[in-house]
Amino acid sequence: MSDLREAAMTSKAWPFEEARRLLKRYEKKPPEKGYVLFETGYGPSGLPHIGTFGEVLRTTMVRRAFEAISDIPTKLISFSDDMDGLRKVPDNVPNREMLAEHLQKPLTSVPDPFGEYDSFGDHNNAMLRRFLDTFGFDYEFYSARDFYRSGQFDETLLRAAERYDDLMAVMLNSLREERQQTYSIFLPIHPETGRVLYVPIRHVDAKDGTVTFDDEDGREWTLPVTGGNVKLQWKPDFGARWAALGVDWEPYGKEHAPNTPIYTKICSILGGRPPEIFTYELFLDEQGQKISKSKGNGLTIDEWLTYASTESLSYFMYLKPKTAKRMHFDVIPKAVDEYHQQLRAYPNQDATQQANNPVWHIHSGNVPESHMVVPFSMLLNLASAAGAHDKDALWGFIKRYAPDASPETHADLDQAAGFAVRYYEDFVKPTKTYRAPDDKERAAMEDLATRLEAHVGATDDETLQTIVFAVGKDHGFDPLRDWFKALYEVLLGQSQGPRFGGFIALYGVDETVALINKGLAGELS
Repeated sequence: MSDLREAAMTSKAWPFEEARRLLKRYEKKPPEKGYVLFETGYGPSGLPHIGTFGEVLRTTMVRRAFEAISDIPTKLISFSDDMDGLRKVPDNVPNREMLAEHLQKPLTSVPDPFGEYDSFGDHNNAMLRRFLDTFGFDYEFYSARDFYRSGQFDETLLRAAERYDDLMAVMLNSLREERQQTYSIFLPIHPETGRVLYVPIRHVDAKDGTVTFDDEDGREWTLPVTGGNVKLQWKPDFGARWAALGVDWEPYGKEHAPNTPIYTKICSILGGRPPEIFTYELFLDEQGQKISKSKGNGLTIDEWLTYASTESLSYFMYLKPKTAKRMHFDVIPKAVDEYHQQLRAYPNQDATQQANNPVWHIHSGNVPESHMVVPFSMLLNLASAAGAHDKDALWGFIKRYAPDASPETHADLDQAAGFAVRYYEDFVKPTKTYRAPDDKERAAMEDLATRLEAHVGATDDETLQTIVFAVGKDHGFDPLRDWFKALYEVLLGQSQGPRFGGFIALYGVDETVALINKGLAGELS
């Protein structure tokens, strides 16, 4: 057994914990289908979003962790529920009046309002696949329409007709009395209108595999449950899909958790083995409210990637998935810097530490080298002090600080410099508020400028930090964080900032002296 595999068997990293839980599922014998199946679901009534990314990313992390501890092959299916009926017209699409004429039709039977694909469902499926392909996910795409029509679902649907009473008992037990009167696990697709019908089923013929019902006009119809003539209600569909595909592991948000017993019973009745479920917490906005697509609160994936790399977003997604996390613009710099801290630590770690390091899971064990010789937070402060409007201005300082660095050899740093300028312009600059120093602070800053001007010798981070530290101590700042807070507020216009010695080393000793003098003269704004 390799060192990594051995370490993975005891690692407390959540993907390895999930992988070990899944491995126990097949400790007696391997899966008859020949592989372990991971599944994620997608509702194609809207475009893929940051939650879609997080769900597929986390599933991929568990899949790769499983592959590290087992030789059983794996598959990942991204399943699109495109047989779902169009319940309302989205606000963000063209030709809304046209769409209104097709309400309650399966999404793959609704014309594409963009005029690019055969249907609205096909359009959103294409967006999903493009989205997943952009991030390099390894998956197989499944369409509910094809799943129902191709015959792949037939055996399970016929079994559902045979065990209709048992399935209905599970569902009716979960419904209010009024809803029980009209509920059926089967939703017929009207042969003439093409609409998904929410009507009582008069008879289910298990022998013939048909359902009989009256449509809204009172006409009686009998349809086979196979061939895409009916679809299952969404809760039975969940469990039936598990049974039909043999799903072994699936993640979903905590809003689904109350339904897990229903999904599980449905799957079992239909002869399947319920998968291992991973329930994750939801993301919150800056005020602690649940992120909602309709409200537009919180961050979108495009917004994150405007200011930071995909890897930093993956790092944020990795952290404590079972804990609700606030997801807003302020978390980006911290995520970037912590990600690179973990990258730098990785090469010197033993197998156990590497198995617990988030970057192993972000990069599936193929961990790159970090060239971020300047932290992202420092780049933001540099952009602030230098008034930089593009990354080229930052590189002038970076090259002096790290002569061997260049945009060509330090691509991640070059990318981060561009992100930092953009982030500074949009989020830091509008909120900057400089203040004048009090007498004690003024005296200390004058002293710091004098000592820096007189300094001869090394100008590395630690040497310069020692000078700053000594000035604060000599001027009686207790606690010393009050001294650093004063430097940030007077010189950078913010209450928090970088390790100041590192800032001086990057920005330059002479430039820092000039900055102090401007701050004391009230010339910063």
